[in-house]
Amino acid sequence: MTYHDPVMLKESTEALKIKKTGIYVDTTYGGGGHSREILNQLSTGKLYAFDQDLESPGQSEKNEKLVFINQNFSFITNFLKMHKALPVDGLIADLGISSHQIDSAGRGFAFRHEGPLDMRMNKNQDLTAEKIVNEYGLDAITKIFRNYGELNNARKLATIIVTQRALTPISTSRQLINCLEDHIPKKHRNKFLAQVFQALRIEVNEELGALKSLLMQCPSVVKKGGRIVFITYHSLEDRLVKNFIRSGKFEGDVNKDFYGNILRPFEAVNRKPISPSDEEIERNNRARSAKLRIAERT
Repeated sequence: MTYHDPVMLKESTEALKIKKTGIYVDTTYGGGGHSREILNQLSTGKLYAFDQDLESPGQSEKNEKLVFINQNFSFITNFLKMHKALPVDGLIADLGISSHQIDSAGRGFAFRHEGPLDMRMNKNQDLTAEKIVNEYGLDAITKIFRNYGELNNARKLATIIVTQRALTPISTSRQLINCLEDHIPKKHRNKFLAQVFQALRIEVNEELGALKSLLMQCPSVVKKGGRIVFITYHSLEDRLVKNFIRSGKFEGDVNKDFYGNILRPFEAVNRKPISPSDEEIERNNRARSAKLRIAERT
């Protein structure tokens, strides 16, 4: 089984404008596809790759130009400072989860597989999806489904879960699906379940908070003229990246100079996100929702 088929590999690595002697960061090593392409283009340069998953193949990767860091990318500044690698020439983030994580039933990421409600990218942490559905209050579960799953009937779904867990704990993906079965739309079953599982996964791994932290650190991590490249897979991620590139903020009014120019640390290279080709989507269906955004440090 392939660990992960890198999405928009050519487009994203070309967007970095890789210099042979440059310093780069892959904040989401995954199966190492993007990292290997970057490493192939380096001579005396260096690549620092982050991945918090203990099962990441990056731990056994042997390459003198690669430094693998088994940590969440939200700690990027501290670890790059420790390695005396600041500032860098470019940074890439392929967000979301890897094919390996989705296909591993024991990880609990996919609704198509029966498995424990785990969903931890970092197995050392305590919080799991099982803890959320069995211990979080009604309001908290409602908020997760509404904000992270963008589900219209979030309150109803949360109520069903709280009622069911009082009878018997909900410990597996199948039990969760069975619990919600009567409220799953027949025509949009897969989309609905994907939203439910996405919401829980985002909460378990604090994905949006980590992404915000990474974006806010980018101005001090990337040198002037350097590039950031982000591949997102759902609107919540893409909105954060788009707003940050546009204004240096995630929401609200933008800061402007005396002449009315927007003050922002990065300038968008592509005004509209780049999408995978039809050929790539046919080859790798998981690429269908991907969006690529590129920006340059000003």
